[in-house]
Amino acid sequence: MPPNTPAVKRKRGEGQWKLGHREPLNPNERTKRDDDGLNVRARIENIYAKRGFDSIDPADLRGRMRWWGLYTQRKPGIDGGRTAALEPEELDDRYFMLRVRIDGGALTTEQLRVVGEISQEYARDTADVTDRQNIQYHWIQIEDMPTIWQKLEAVGLLTTEACGDTPRVILGSPVAGISVDEVVDGTPAVRTILDRYIGNPEFSNLPRKFKTAISGQQDIAHEVNDVSFVGVEHPEHGPGFDLWVGGGLSTNPKIAQRLGAWVPLDDIPEVWAGVVSIFRDYGYRRLRNRARLKFLVADWGAEEFRRVLEEEYLGRKLVDGPAPEIPERPIDHVGVHKQKDGRNYVGVATASGRVSGSTLVALAKVAEAAGSQRVRLTPYQKIVVLDVADAQVDPLKVELAALGLQAEPSQWRRSTMACTGIEFCKLAIVETKERAIRLVEDLEQRLADVSPDAPISIHLNGCPNACARTQVADIGLKGQIVTDADGNQVEGFQVHLGGGLGLDTGFGRKLRGLKVTSAELGEYVERVVRRFVEQRTEGERFAQWVLRAEEADLK
Repeated sequence: MPPNTPAVKRKRGEGQWKLGHREPLNPNERTKRDDDGLNVRARIENIYAKRGFDSIDPADLRGRMRWWGLYTQRKPGIDGGRTAALEPEELDDRYFMLRVRIDGGALTTEQLRVVGEISQEYARDTADVTDRQNIQYHWIQIEDMPTIWQKLEAVGLLTTEACGDTPRVILGSPVAGISVDEVVDGTPAVRTILDRYIGNPEFSNLPRKFKTAISGQQDIAHEVNDVSFVGVEHPEHGPGFDLWVGGGLSTNPKIAQRLGAWVPLDDIPEVWAGVVSIFRDYGYRRLRNRARLKFLVADWGAEEFRRVLEEEYLGRKLVDGPAPEIPERPIDHVGVHKQKDGRNYVGVATASGRVSGSTLVALAKVAEAAGSQRVRLTPYQKIVVLDVADAQVDPLKVELAALGLQAEPSQWRRSTMACTGIEFCKLAIVETKERAIRLVEDLEQRLADVSPDAPISIHLNGCPNACARTQVADIGLKGQIVTDADGNQVEGFQVHLGGGLGLDTGFGRKLRGLKVTSAELGEYVERVVRRFVEQRTEGERFAQWVLRAEEADLK
């Protein structure tokens, strides 16, 4: 090389297997290289459950156990200001959170009863409905896991790949197969993917978690999943699904992109496997914080992603298709609705997903008394009872209300969601579940005289990771430590305003310095909602108003 010739700088590889970057690039990748997370179950059953918590290999404890739905929960008494300052072993309690994956949110009443009984016996009666249609337990001991798996699997339920760098629970319409509004029932595709691929080593080592949604209507938050199939009518080919990829929230939120492709029901599993394979082979593994599919899709663009899917993985062209028509309002299935067969389904609001094992057992009983044997969980932390005869609707609503499950909730109860929060989560900075419950009660008093045309969604999250989808809520509240009027460091929230899905798809507006203490939350929400009601034009939605509102009116 002649003198003064600058050296050519090679672009650093991103850990993409397909491009030859196979070396482990971070501790998580080394852990997965050393042993497939699926293999940890044998050690749990044969070693850890017999020898106890102290026998667990750290790489299993904070890594591979997630492949079977297990995380250590937060040790009690550690305040939010110390969350980021402590090592994992300092945050770990000797108990576990356990997720039961409930694909499509579908449960028989027998399954629901077993889920509740496990909670009562092994989880101190904890059982939260998540916005991924899972049931989440706490206080689980490692010694009890073999028995828990035995009980769950006896009724056809799994915890396989409920967490970890895997294809997690598949979101599906809670009213698949019975809704008068769906284009097509996606249930057969959900079942095929579950049977064919979940627990399969082919997809048990992905760069990060992978989230799927399949529905014949827009009731699954499809815009924020890694891959989604959304019901749409093709003018020539009939009912099928519109394909979306690359959505996700957390600290770098991105809305999924349409590939412009129409997929028939029978082809969904093959196309799904192609998308997951692209993620496995081309996904970024060098940096953990850039390992989600959304980053690859953002870099490639929809056109290139579709080309690679078709040419390298499917070996054929996909059919071009139309975009689905966007519904006027979010679909949460709360209330009483007619089914295709003339019976009814009854959707009820929980207290921000917080229920209990005892509630679930009682729910199974009252559903069966009303002639139903099917219950569904929704991506909005709601519960739906299917197949209710007309004569049973009113008695069922009374029984459900006695369990704290309301078919006619206030708009604040209906539209408020919350993540796990500091009570159990090691990433959380603030408390969320009880805060959300108290906020709803407060708003029901403060805003009893206010009735906007549509519910204003309020989502509370304990940290920036957006498990409760804060950026796409009308009022998104991201937990952090803030300074109160007296200069004290207290729990509070950064506020995002005007986010949404559907007609208002986009991320909430963040105002510089707009932070609210937990104690001020009710007063702040009341102030903003009243300004909206005063200033809105006819038919204007909250998210539309936020875009044009003066900054002073949002504080």
